[in-house]
Order: sequence, then C-alpha cells, then structure tokens
Amino acid sequence: MTVTTPKGFRAGGVAAGLKTGGGPDVAVVVNDGPDATVAGVFTANRVKAAPVMWSQQVLKGGVLRAVVLNSGGANACTGTQGFRDTHATAEHTAAALRTGPKPLLVGAGDIAVCSTGLIGELLPMDKLLPGVTAAVKALRTDGGPAAAEAIMTTDTVAKNAVARGHGWSVGGMAKGAGMLAPALATMLVVLTTDAVAGSEALDTALREATRLTFDRIDADGCMSTNDTVLLLASGASDVQPTQEELTAAVTAVCDDLARQLINDAEGATKHIAIEVLGAASEADAVEVGRTVARNNLVKTALFGNDPNWGRILAAVGTTAAAFVPDRIDVAVNGVWVCRGGAAAEDRSKVDLKGRDVTITVHLHEGEMSATIRTTDLSHAYVHENSAYSS
Repeated sequence: MTVTTPKGFRAGGVAAGLKTGGGPDVAVVVNDGPDATVAGVFTANRVKAAPVMWSQQVLKGGVLRAVVLNSGGANACTGTQGFRDTHATAEHTAAALRTGPKPLLVGAGDIAVCSTGLIGELLPMDKLLPGVTAAVKALRTDGGPAAAEAIMTTDTVAKNAVARGHGWSVGGMAKGAGMLAPALATMLVVLTTDAVAGSEALDTALREATRLTFDRIDADGCMSTNDTVLLLASGASDVQPTQEELTAAVTAVCDDLARQLINDAEGATKHIAIEVLGAASEADAVEVGRTVARNNLVKTALFGNDPNWGRILAAVGTTAAAFVPDRIDVAVNGVWVCRGGAAAEDRSKVDLKGRDVTITVHLHEGEMSATIRTTDLSHAYVHENSAYSS
C-alpha cells in the first residue's frame, strides 16, 4: 500500500551510513513507464536546499524517470559545493540505472533529488553514492515500504497511503515529524499513479490536493528549506481518468499522509483540528485556523488539558478576518464554551483526556470553512528540538 502499488514503479531503500544510528537512509523510486509525466510543488522558503533548486529545474520539462532521496543530511545552506553534490548524485543515479538489473536509458536531467536532515552540512558523498548504487540494485516492484523507511528522520513510523480508481491507483510515501508548517510543511513526499495523465493534469491535481491537505497542517509554524512533493505517472494501467477523478484520488492520498504527518509530530501528545465555520471567505477561514494553530498559549493550554477558550478568542482577534467579536462561538470537543464572545457552557464539561482534540470557531460571517491540523506544545517537543544537532 505505497508508491509501488500503482503499476510501472519500482523502489528500494538501503542503509548507506548517513545516519549515525545505522538505519536505512537512501531510497530510489523509478518509473518504468510507458509514460514518464510529472508534477511537483516545493517549499516557499526563500532559503532553498540544493536538491530543491535542482529538482525545480528538472521538472520544467514535465518528464521524470526517477527520484533519489536521502535522509541523514539536508544539503541545505551548503553553497556551490552542495549544488555540485546534488548534480553528482543525479549523474550517479542515472549511470546506475543505465547499468542496473533492468537498464533504463536516462540522464541526470531525468532524475529528481531530495534530501532531509540537518541543515548546513555537506553530505558525505563517499557514503551516499555507494548507497545509491545499492538502492538501485535493491529496486523491486514491492520495494515501497523499504523506500518509505529510508526517508525517515525524526519520524517514528513510515508513512504510506493508497487510493484506488477503476483499474488505476495512486500511491504515496512521506516523511515529516518536525518543522511542520504550510507551504508546504516540512516533508518529502513521492506520489505515484499508473493513470494516463499529462503533466498539466498532474499539476492541477497536485496543487489542489496540496492546498487542501499539506498546506493545512501546522505543528510549529516553522517552514523548511527542503519541502518537495512529486507526483509521477506511468500510464501503465492504460486508463485515463477524468480530471475530477484524478484530483480526488490524489487528494485522498495526500490527506491520508497529512494526517499521518501530524499524528507523528515531534513530542505531540494532542492531535488538534481547528475547524473554522461561517467565514466570509476561505482565506479568512484559513487565516483564523492557522493563527489559532500557531498560538503557543493555546497549544500549551491543550498540553495541560485546559480548555482555555479565552486564549482561542484572543488569537482570533489578531487576524484580519471579517468578524464581530460579540458574535463568535467557540467549542472544544463539542462543548460550546463560548457563545457570542462570552462564557457559555461550563468548561469542566470538556473532556481532554484523549489525544484527539477538535476546536470549532464559528464566525457567523458567511458560508466558508476550513480545517487546520496542529499539535500541542509539550516538554518533549522542546527537548527534542533543543538537542537535534547533538
């Protein structure tokens, strides 16, 4: 149930020694065709890692044969040498695929590169390149789970998802547990489909899916330098779905992966959905939801099982969204603790013992809505991120 579920794809993951713990850290995903169309979305951070800049160039042609991914190092803020290392990785991957067990006539321009890990250090190329060779040799039609494991960093579990159409499917794998914020949220995601679809159709589907899923998770408000989401189509099913069918399937896989990302967020003890209802526009709903999701006082209150709705209302008040303060309603896990901008049901009725929390904010300004997923702010999150580089 992963990237190799759709026909026409192989994947592999191996340990190359990039991670100090010795776990799998290099993955390759290959599109055997017959088609090789692609679409991608990348971080909006102005400080972009070398692999992002490389892959953005590669995708301009709308064709892609393979993706090589590594954990154990982000290759971000590494200057010209970092970009040369990315180019060398693509060249090496292409050469390995040309001479591998199932040779493919590919060049470096057919290969996307993704990296994740600590920012500011060059990758150990003497370990990475042999790892790429080993990953190519390990390519299998059922190799998706191994690839998903190899891209984990602080993730505690591998993340895979599948959606099925009539005679075709979409598969995906993701990594991400920290620096989760929009545009895109810190992640590497590879999506595959055996549908027949051109690069424009893939782009339309991916951007709509990303807008509704990955761009609406926000654990800590920190945007990464390496975010990459790729959607590859092999056409191996010989089925051409409608744009609506393709978009729905891609969105389903992205939504599943987004939920897995937020559920595995670093140090989280609560999985929180901020539902904004009655907004004048979708943009207003997203702004309100995102502001509440990023508010440290709200997040710490929920960590302490405190349904402190005053902090929620105060966070809403910092936005530019259309609302009248005396008309806002707020519920926590179904208990309307605030009506008309004032106290309503007794907050002691709110049960926060479980991991799942839903905050509902009704603005009473229109018909638009949005949901932002976030987490609480825990001691474990502070500890993990204070010691990440050591």
